[in-house]
Amino acid sequence: MDKGAAPRILLSAGEPSGDLHGAKVVRALLQRFPAATIDAVGGPLMAEAGASLLCSIEVLSAMGLVEVAGHLPTHVRLYRRLKRMLAAGAYDLVIPIDYPGFNLWISRAANVAGVPVLYYIAPQLWAWRPGRAKRFAAVVDRMAVILPFEEGFFNQVGLRATFVGHPLLDGDPWPTRSEARALLGVSDGDRVLALFPGSREGEIARHWPVFRDAALRLLKQGRCHRVVAGAMEWGAYPNPGPVEILRGRPIHLLAAADAAVAKSGTTTLQAAVTETPMVVAYRSNAVNAFLARRLITVEWLSLVNLIAGRTVVPELLQEALTEDRLVAELDPLMTTDSAVRREQLEGLQLVRDRLGRPGAAERVVDLAQELVPAWR
Repeated sequence: MDKGAAPRILLSAGEPSGDLHGAKVVRALLQRFPAATIDAVGGPLMAEAGASLLCSIEVLSAMGLVEVAGHLPTHVRLYRRLKRMLAAGAYDLVIPIDYPGFNLWISRAANVAGVPVLYYIAPQLWAWRPGRAKRFAAVVDRMAVILPFEEGFFNQVGLRATFVGHPLLDGDPWPTRSEARALLGVSDGDRVLALFPGSREGEIARHWPVFRDAALRLLKQGRCHRVVAGAMEWGAYPNPGPVEILRGRPIHLLAAADAAVAKSGTTTLQAAVTETPMVVAYRSNAVNAFLARRLITVEWLSLVNLIAGRTVVPELLQEALTEDRLVAELDPLMTTDSAVRREQLEGLQLVRDRLGRPGAAERVVDLAQELVPAWR
């Protein structure tokens, strides 16, 4: 790249969360380099931010070892196309975002083509088969990580990593409890239980019945006054009964709720930021569960517990996720002055403090400038 030439950048995300966080990076890049050309494997949010989509995540997104296999031909065709573009000198920098299987291929192709790679949002290599980190270290120039303990992990395997803070803290200010309750029409005296069964069809199918039935028991017992499910636009939530289905506004629902049960994932960190006590649950299909038990190397599944380094929230996984167990764990969280609730709130504040400061996307652009001297 010649000094003063407009930057040419490729971003690669394979899932909705990557599209969300990638859009913030696209905006930050264009704010600093208005003439930049930004191509992306991404979704509508990255396109809206100013990237030109080479492929939509709708044809890539998959989760679990079984589901990914069905998308392999599409991944291979896209990889071959991007490999040719990298070899032809189409880009000055590649920014893969999470999605480790496909993005490792792209990182290798960029490395062979002599294009620097800034990997944003590290794959959870510390959770299972950590030896894979060496493969990333061989082809990735810098890693921008969003969890505080990841910096030390990747630096130990020879991959220069920088903690940039969590992107959840960026954007508009989060609603206060009173603001969220007013928006959702929740009165001060109502105890609200929020349900977050997941965003994918399989997750919803496995989690929704037990989440719903446990919540209905608590509602019948008078332990809560309203139950609201944070639902996806495309999800099916059969036989909800008195459970309200709220499509959109997950942050407002969390801020308004007294407690929540959430599928393991980013929602648990959102609950930590809103200081909403929770139970974390996850049930996978039998094949993925069998493989995961043999590969996972960490003590906890939830990001909240991993960041805290101790058990802050209960985790109900696989066969432990039953209606009885869920009711028992949620019950003390619905009592304002219970010791269990107070202790969890203290732990959630610790997690929130450890997520860093706002400005993750801007710090990613700072690292990008370090990698491409002509941009300085």
